[in-house]
Amino acid sequence: MTATEQEPVGVGLPRLGEPAPAFEAVTTQGTVRLSDFEGSWLVLFSHPADFTPVCTTEFMAFAEIYPKLQERHTELLGLSIDSVYSHIAWVRNIEEKTGVKIPFPVIADLDRKVATAYGMLMPGESKTETSRCVFVIDPRGVLRAMIYYPLTTGRNMDEILRLVDALQMADANQVATPANWRPGDKVIIPTPPTVEVAAERMSDDFARKTEGFERVDWYLCKKSVAPA
Repeated sequence: MTATEQEPVGVGLPRLGEPAPAFEAVTTQGTVRLSDFEGSWLVLFSHPADFTPVCTTEFMAFAEIYPKLQERHTELLGLSIDSVYSHIAWVRNIEEKTGVKIPFPVIADLDRKVATAYGMLMPGESKTETSRCVFVIDPRGVLRAMIYYPLTTGRNMDEILRLVDALQMADANQVATPANWRPGDKVIIPTPPTVEVAAERMSDDFARKTEGFERVDWYLCKKSVAPA
């Protein structure tokens, strides 16, 4: 079979700012639909395979941050193309060997429908496993962020929490967050849309009225935002 004749798995990715692909899938906690998460944030992630070492460390780490995600009104949902029986055996094994209970559901995507819809399959890296993908979906069902990691690299849970915090901060306050932003740091005020607003941004009066104001130039200004 030539490259052009191969099955087009993994072709195409969902788009940021558009509705996340809908799905209905079997999980370790029963059937779930994307619509079940309406009204809350969702972190959907894929792992290459059950009973593998890097994935095991990741599942333990995801279990550790799950309560922190829930504090942020965010749910967690895993996925691989293993069977539900494999998932059940694996999460039981993790608890038996490490004492870590996996509290979130894991999709058994044997037909690869969810993996294909979300672009989780990367044939150039593996023809039999899903990549390490992370998708953040907002309460309206809109896809807000995507992160992809190679099979060899375990994910950083602190970055996933930081990403959720940054998205929620941006939505709540109509701002942006700078590089390496953490909760409590100053945020970026949106760039002025007109010459008049740019001039206002450079005025001392604007600075006095804006809490924690910091100005580099008219297009780069920061301010403090009180925690929610």
